[in-house]
Amino acid sequence: MCAQELVLKQRTQILHALCSSGSAEYLEQVLDILLAQGELMWEDYQNIQARRLLDHVRSKGESAVNVLLQYIQQKQEFGLPQNQGKKTLPQEFVRYQKKLSSSLSAQSCFLSTYGGTSHMPLDDIYTEGQLELAHDCVDFHGPLGLEDTVGMVGTMNEEADTVLVSGEAGSGKSTLLQRLHLLWARGAALQDFLLLFPFSCRGLNSEHRELSVQELLFQHCCWPDREQEEIFQFIQDHPHLILFTFDGLDELKQSFSDEHRLCCPTQRAPIHILIFNLIQGSLMKGVRKLVTSRPEVLGPVLKKYLRKEVLLKGFSPSGINCFVRKHHNDPIVAAKVLASLQTNTALLGLCHSPVLCWIVSQCHKELLGCGEGSPQTITDVYLMILQHFLQHQSSTTIRSGWLQEHQETVRHLGQLAFDGIGATCYIFSGTDLETCGVTEKDICLGFLIQSKGMSSAHSKHYEFLHVTLQCFFAALYIVLSNNINRSVIQKLFELKDMREIGKRRICFTACLPSSEKQELVLEGETTAADTPNWHITATFVSGLLSRRHQSLWIPCCQSAVLEKRSSQLRRCLSKGMQKHFKSIPQPVEGEKKSMHAMPGFVWLVKCIYEMQESRIAKEAMSKLEVDHLKLTYCNIGPVECTALAYVLQHLRSPVGLQLDNNSVGDVGVEQLLPCLHICNSLYLRNNNISDEGIRKLIAKGVQCENFRKIALFNNRLTDACTQHFCHLLKTKQDFLSLRLGNNNITAQGAKQLADGLKVNHSLQFLGLWGNKIGDTGAEALAKALESSKTLVWLSLVGNGVGSVGACALANIIKNSTSLEELWLTENCITRPGVECLIQALEHNTRVKSIWLRNNDLSLEEVEEMTRLEPRLIF
Repeated sequence: MCAQELVLKQRTQILHALCSSGSAEYLEQVLDILLAQGELMWEDYQNIQARRLLDHVRSKGESAVNVLLQYIQQKQEFGLPQNQGKKTLPQEFVRYQKKLSSSLSAQSCFLSTYGGTSHMPLDDIYTEGQLELAHDCVDFHGPLGLEDTVGMVGTMNEEADTVLVSGEAGSGKSTLLQRLHLLWARGAALQDFLLLFPFSCRGLNSEHRELSVQELLFQHCCWPDREQEEIFQFIQDHPHLILFTFDGLDELKQSFSDEHRLCCPTQRAPIHILIFNLIQGSLMKGVRKLVTSRPEVLGPVLKKYLRKEVLLKGFSPSGINCFVRKHHNDPIVAAKVLASLQTNTALLGLCHSPVLCWIVSQCHKELLGCGEGSPQTITDVYLMILQHFLQHQSSTTIRSGWLQEHQETVRHLGQLAFDGIGATCYIFSGTDLETCGVTEKDICLGFLIQSKGMSSAHSKHYEFLHVTLQCFFAALYIVLSNNINRSVIQKLFELKDMREIGKRRICFTACLPSSEKQELVLEGETTAADTPNWHITATFVSGLLSRRHQSLWIPCCQSAVLEKRSSQLRRCLSKGMQKHFKSIPQPVEGEKKSMHAMPGFVWLVKCIYEMQESRIAKEAMSKLEVDHLKLTYCNIGPVECTALAYVLQHLRSPVGLQLDNNSVGDVGVEQLLPCLHICNSLYLRNNNISDEGIRKLIAKGVQCENFRKIALFNNRLTDACTQHFCHLLKTKQDFLSLRLGNNNITAQGAKQLADGLKVNHSLQFLGLWGNKIGDTGAEALAKALESSKTLVWLSLVGNGVGSVGACALANIIKNSTSLEELWLTENCITRPGVECLIQALEHNTRVKSIWLRNNDLSLEEVEEMTRLEPRLIF
């Protein structure tokens, strides 16, 4: 390993060695040495800091890096061991560290299951989700591990201290933090941090006092038995050894703002101002902060303070398999559940969300006994868990009576949930429960659990098992309540953006006491968490009011009322869709009409899917007239793919469907197949798709008359996928564009593609940028394409092609009557290869350009070749 790589890998340890004394002595010494040896300029010496020093040294090369490493080694030999901090810690600090670790281990070792009546060790059930960087990272490819969330990998802003883990509701953010807390407490992870302080933003909502940072740490995490001031001073003196975690920033009542600055750690302030200043770094600069949130509630104001952002994308297919097997001690039951999921791809898609996978696994008896009525939608899954809980307490065995017997309980819990979301309240006191009529018997059903850290022997606090379950009960209340305002459904679908929430929130809190109502009106503050939770609630309302579920509600609600609410819902969905369609700009002359859909459009599509009424989908799509539908960066996974296919299959004319930079995956690809016939082009760049997904896609694609273009840049494709594309090229003689850049296709795959290209007489665009086909692959492709009369554009950028390959490709240029551009940038072509290309160009005036930047040519050769042939682009 070269010295520069060693500095990158051991960055944390080196920083610790330079800074752990608490003074600048060691940093100044190493700067003096670098200056004396000419590795540092005087201007750099005056302004540089430890973190910037490492980057500067790496940029100077191996000699500068070796100077730094030799200094660190000498200091370790003569009294500066890397773990010095741990050896010389004050005794009271060590006691406090042990107390904090013990407390955190006790809080984290069990994952509470439904009803809180039983506990499952986190070790036995924890299954890793898919972690990805939110941005491209040149130095790192592949999946992230747990510790990578706070590690150096993917760092975008080294001056920032805050790492954001973002993921949809139910993607496993809280469980991920719980796992990290447990591993740190055991000494099994994050050992660069001497103290870890965990916070729940949901719990901090209940803190109405003004606190200082010291009071926040010691009163909300772990109280020191003595020497509080000394321990807090140590934290201030060694911030790089401390980690704060904030779970659920999106659940704070206040939206993130950087308007109120606070710099003094002993100054008291409202809790949200403390949190915001900690995240910014105005308070406790240098302390690492790990924050979780849903992605849609965080704006650019917060993101400029981020060190990096990590996306948590739920379970992979293997993760679903692993979780189900861990959840069931009986391997036979686990195998049956997994087999059931494989026969119901819509449900399998839902299980990529850990919370839904948990519900499905918990309700395995209902799942295995439902036959053809297997759940298709999120509403179906939550109705299944509702039935599961209620029937366990029911005195009747009649399936149709399970809801009627408990309708009052459902209404009471529904009112609690509904009022809670309206007030951004997710933790409830005994008084709150009493106000909504929730009894001890209702609590025993298991939908509410005691809130960790908020309950005591004298005062119990409760929360719903999961925020999505609270949204589900709020939806039940909207559907079943006789006291609900008729305008609620309309307002539910009119939430436009964060600025509107403060104005509209009072519409959803009619049942709160007048004093609280007045407080909300007076506050007028926007609430980051409200919009996504009302969106989830609206999705459930759509499913609950579908015709196929109305028989459930008729014993509990007047049919006329249900019909009115159903009609109102349909009007809202239609109106919402029309609003999106009207926003489509007119195309520039000569260009296709394109709609760049926003996340709100995807939400409405999901609502329509929840209703499972094709008539509504047909009506919605009958008014959409576009040539290209763009849905990039919309957090689209398998669940969204199912809904999109259900709705888009009713389009009247073919479209180009662009789903780049989402989380479609193999399961999502399979869910898209019902609408493939209406897609003339499909763009799935950067979607974690493997060869198996391609196998299913092509099997369907060859049967679709309109399907003519596909782009699959930056997925997980190997040579195995090329046999399917070979079949596509042989079968579809009207296929126009195949782009497979930045995958793992070698010469063997290129040969397989060439077999199909030989007999294809339609392909115009072929992109294989960033693969590994080499000269052998280039020769195979050249031979297959040398007589092509349709190929317009060919890209083999970054494929290890040398002069042998270039000379073979020259035959395409010599013979082609259609080729316009050939891209051979970032290969290893030398002078003989370029000379072959020049000779070929003498016979072809149609070719406009051949791109040859970053090949093995000298500056003199580039100048000479450019004079000989201006169509060569260097």
